[in-house]
Amino acid sequence: MKVLVAVKRVIDYNAKPRVKPDGSGIDLTNLKMSMNPFDEIAVEEAVRLKEGGIASEVVVVSIGPAAAQEVLRTALALGGDRAVLLQDEGEVQPLAVAKALAALCKREQPDLLILGKQAIDDDACQTGQMVAALLDWPQATFASQVDVSGGRVKVTREIDGGLETLDLALPAVVTTDLRLNTPRYASLPNIMKAKKKPLDVLTAGELGVDLAPRLKTLKVVEPPKRSGGVMVADVAALVDKLRNEAKVI
Repeated sequence: MKVLVAVKRVIDYNAKPRVKPDGSGIDLTNLKMSMNPFDEIAVEEAVRLKEGGIASEVVVVSIGPAAAQEVLRTALALGGDRAVLLQDEGEVQPLAVAKALAALCKREQPDLLILGKQAIDDDACQTGQMVAALLDWPQATFASQVDVSGGRVKVTREIDGGLETLDLALPAVVTTDLRLNTPRYASLPNIMKAKKKPLDVLTAGELGVDLAPRLKTLKVVEPPKRSGGVMVADVAALVDKLRNEAKVI
């Protein structure tokens, strides 16, 4: 079976983003970029399926600028077999990403599409669901365990009330949660091998999709600075402050 894994190039989680002076967006100058952490989990799960003899090929895909090739090479170093970049230098919003992934799925014909439940830059948490809707494939979000056998995938997912298990027919869409696995580190030999693995670059026109933004960002502002904590003498003083000073959001 073929597994398609979607990865996104985002600001590294250790980097501190800066808002542009005119409030038009985030200033990416000299900021470290890396693979979305939830997508690292998706890559790891796909590679484990291959190591377990369940998957025969792992294809990693990304939609974004030419610099996203670096993220794809990282995914190849982690165990992916080949990569596809749908190159676009502009802003690509979740619906456009979903349309592009749906087109790539029709082109690649995978048995399973795995991607992170959300990206840490916009936290939209909607791309996987929209891809499943566009393809009319069954979906399982927030996966904490994935088992594939007999043309079906059994997914344990985290919900507010605990855990829920879904049994889906393939092809299907699965989005990964933090507790699914712990991603490995790429070894130096694998990093060198990844440079020779195939990486195809496509355009939106070749896939017949429109990546133009449909939403307009009016303004980006930093969150207000939080005030420092206050020490109280006793429980009575704490109750008084909670009653008279605490703000209800």
